[in-house]
Amino acid sequence: MPRDTPYLQVADKIRTRVLSGEWAVGDKLPSRARFAEEYGVGHSVAQRAMERLIIEGILEGRAGSGTYVRKARQRLRMVRSRLRQERSGSPFRAGLKDQGGDGTWECNSRARVPATEDIAARLAIEPGDLCVMTHYEFLADGQPAQLATSWEPMAITGGTEVLLPEMGPRGKIGVVARMRSINVNISTALEMPRPARATREQANFLNISVGSLVTQLERIYFDSDGRPVETADIIVPDIRWEIAYEIDVDDSRF
Repeated sequence: MPRDTPYLQVADKIRTRVLSGEWAVGDKLPSRARFAEEYGVGHSVAQRAMERLIIEGILEGRAGSGTYVRKARQRLRMVRSRLRQERSGSPFRAGLKDQGGDGTWECNSRARVPATEDIAARLAIEPGDLCVMTHYEFLADGQPAQLATSWEPMAITGGTEVLLPEMGPRGKIGVVARMRSINVNISTALEMPRPARATREQANFLNISVGSLVTQLERIYFDSDGRPVETADIIVPDIRWEIAYEIDVDDSRF
């Protein structure tokens, strides 16, 4: 989103003043009307600027009292790791548990979804081949954390008990363990992180501003024969997560 948008300019100026220590944690800020007058903008512009800083976790609004500087929200670390993928259960939940948090999610699966050209190319199938598409909404301690959409070819999972990823006796155990239960052994993964801006739909769920920086992780899982068996787009809000990769090191190669 262009930084010449008036409310973003005002938000940048207030943020700079807060981070410089002009107001300490717990201090009450001037009113929106005061900021509007100071920066020569309308009241609605000043309000949007303050709302953005509240979403970012820099400020907090107290009903009937005003707006205050809050303690900075700590970014969580999302560790992408083969070792974590090989654990039983969800890597998302395991990662949050390591940091003292609780990870949950809601999801909705649709079977017999024709693969688009992009998804077909990722999965080495033909456009129009049928897949199961699952949309996930992940929560960290009950708060929106990230989004994901996955696709699995029905040629692999059709007619098995793991057709729908989160249902049945093998539901909610993670892609690697689910596939292993039908003798599909995932051995490698390819991830491509790309910077992006939040769409309105993404922003509404993640409680961030439209256009806020997110990381889109394009993931593909491959079985031991090199066949793609699942792909996903994972949307991670930059303001809440830093992404780190844990890489196995073979001493014999170094």
